[in-house]
Amino acid sequence: MFGEKAECSICCGEIEGDEEVYVKMRWPKRKGMTEIKAYLKNEGKFICSKCYEER
Repeated sequence: MFGEKAECSICCGEIEGDEEVYVKMRWPKRKGMTEIKAYLKNEGKFICSKCYEER
């Protein structure tokens, strides 16, 4: 999980640093989530801006 690059769930392309992305996920039930990157990688589906605009 740590050290792995995030990738687009549609085109499987690698998400680069400072790239605009869209994340599809459910709102968390718990309060106080501190490690947001780890939570997003575990619970979210990343969509790059190119794939998002094509939809």
